[in-house]
Amino acid sequence: MMKKWLTAAVCSMMVAAPAGFALAQAAPAGSKADYDAAVKQANADYKAATTKCDGMKDNAKDVCKAEAKRDRDVAKAQAEAKRDGTQKSLAKAEKTKADRDYDVAKEMCDDKKGNDKDVCKKDAKAAHEQALTAAKVDKAAATGSRTDVAEARADAKKDTMDAAYKADKERCDAMSGDAKDKCQADVKAKYGK
Repeated sequence: MMKKWLTAAVCSMMVAAPAGFALAQAAPAGSKADYDAAVKQANADYKAATTKCDGMKDNAKDVCKAEAKRDRDVAKAQAEAKRDGTQKSLAKAEKTKADRDYDVAKEMCDDKKGNDKDVCKKDAKAAHEQALTAAKVDKAAATGSRTDVAEARADAKKDTMDAAYKADKERCDAMSGDAKDKCQADVKAKYGK
């Protein structure tokens, strides 16, 4: 159940975030009044969400609070990006979303034990790296030259592959004996290590 949710969250981060920011990039700068209204709404939504969280227990409460914080911080960052209309503010909003999604994913991992928890955290880190590198590539595409974009893509590929390698390698640690050795060899071959 948790793995399905994490997979869905990662997929939504990878699909929805770039699409939302692509739309925001085309929009002209917004007004201060729109920004103030969006921040006020984000704070009100956060207060309502945390009140709902107070009725929960244990890690469910922590996850709920992390989700409320993520939603508030992302809404504020997106309002700021819309108000400013700059690539810098859009990149900041994209980074905020990646960081808060990562915080939520890490909280969700706390329900797990042992190697499952370690794998969950490595998967969350891999998704975070992918979201951050996508933001860097988007920023380079909007503000840099072709060389800058090519370098950003190369760095993104390396960082994403390194994080995925660590996650796959962690999965092998749950095994033992020949199965573990084969798993580690397969992972090394897959990533050319």
